[in-house]
Amino acid sequence: MSNVTPQLIKQLRKRTGVGMGKCKVALEEAKGDLDKAIENLRKAGMASAVKKEGREANEGLIGIGESDKAVAFVEVNSETDFAAQNEKFKQFLKDLSNEAAELQPDSLDTFLSQKCKHDPSITIDQYRALIVQSLGENIQIKRLKIFPKKSDISIGVYSHMGGKIITAVEMAGGRGNEILARDIAMHVAAEAPDYLTPDDVPSEIKEREKDIARSQAKNKPENIIEKIIEGKVKAFYNQFCLLNQKYIKENSMTISQLLEKESKKAGKTFSIKNFLRWQIGE
Repeated sequence: MSNVTPQLIKQLRKRTGVGMGKCKVALEEAKGDLDKAIENLRKAGMASAVKKEGREANEGLIGIGESDKAVAFVEVNSETDFAAQNEKFKQFLKDLSNEAAELQPDSLDTFLSQKCKHDPSITIDQYRALIVQSLGENIQIKRLKIFPKKSDISIGVYSHMGGKIITAVEMAGGRGNEILARDIAMHVAAEAPDYLTPDDVPSEIKEREKDIARSQAKNKPENIIEKIIEGKVKAFYNQFCLLNQKYIKENSMTISQLLEKESKKAGKTFSIKNFLRWQIGE
């Protein structure tokens, strides 16, 4: 009986850059033999730079694709920034981003197994293998995110450092308000919030912050300790929750107050449904 564990599948993916599903199949066919699985993937043209497995792919770029259906974000990693600036790499990233926006896959593995729109004779993962052969580096498709377009949603996108940092804001209140959504996306790039609202902060994080504040206030009078804890936790929310943060373009108001102001001006209600902040290598 083969011994194909999730850890072994992850190890094969790390060494080859091939999708998890393909790695699982390769290991099952090789009865858990990692080297045999690599050999089979190479024979199939899925992995061609395994000799470079010791070299991490921590550089790269994040691509933005758009169709009439969605906006897509795809991160592709390379070993060096030199390779990431290569025109073949950039075209590969552009193709992937546009196809993701068109296909709207439900997962990265699904996307890797889909046929390329520009060349239906190969899958996305086989296209990646061709780029590996061409550039001679370990190229990996790390992650993707799809924002479907809807009639009541404006999607604001901001790219920083030539695609090293990408942010997006999904704002309810109707299409046609992408400028406001993009301004908030620019804020997200600068301030790097972890959560949208205090309600989104996990309970264990809240308790941790309360414990820290309690320790800092242990020598204070009993009647003000709870106020100190409340103030410390509020300061945490103001730093890490998007709606509580001071707006970088006008720090006299928070993002929440900005939305209220713009809602009154437009005669409609704006609210942030979701946001994304990706940085290469994180």
